[in-house]
Amino acid sequence: MSILAVIFDLDGVLVHTDQYHYQAWKRMADEEGIVFDESLNDRLRGVSRMESLEVILEKSSRTYTSAEKEALSEKKNGYYRELLDRLTPADAAPGSREVIAACKQQGTKVAIGSSSRNTPIILERLGFTHLFEAVADGNEIVNSKPDPEVFLLAAKKLAIDPACCLVVEDAEAGLIAAKRAGMKSAAIGTVINSPTAADYRLHRLEELTAVIWG
Repeated sequence: MSILAVIFDLDGVLVHTDQYHYQAWKRMADEEGIVFDESLNDRLRGVSRMESLEVILEKSSRTYTSAEKEALSEKKNGYYRELLDRLTPADAAPGSREVIAACKQQGTKVAIGSSSRNTPIILERLGFTHLFEAVADGNEIVNSKPDPEVFLLAAKKLAIDPACCLVVEDAEAGLIAAKRAGMKSAAIGTVINSPTAADYRLHRLEELTAVIWG
């Protein structure tokens, strides 16, 4: 079936704030006396904030209540939001505006499918808010990736059959979610070597146009 819509993950695809997430989690973990490093951070790609927190707390010597976990989650998000204030349109991933424009020129709809609840502020800081026909994010879903909910919501908002959607992802959880949604997928970044086979592998975002239109 033809690709009628492209659903982009946000962080790691259209913008790279991985280091901001790491710094925020690291600050919170240090305050709690929990060991946290880059290798553990890799396990957090593409999953929700609370699920990320659970991974980090595996390294803790104590047990946390639900209320304490919620407080830690909000603390981390506060640190992350402080760092997001540094974002400008210049921080958009290379080629991202051109690829989005190319999709629209060809009549292909574009959407965001992100588990992040900070999606609106990131899009605003990048100057991307007006570029997408639909945005589905962590503020609207119950289940984060690898559950397909966010991608299916994006397709529903676009009124496009999931089988006609292509997901662009940089995380293993996202590729699994795309497959479960019945969508094609294009892997970018380190996930191109993922054991979860994507339909396409992109070394640069600009390669996406060749994937869609040959």
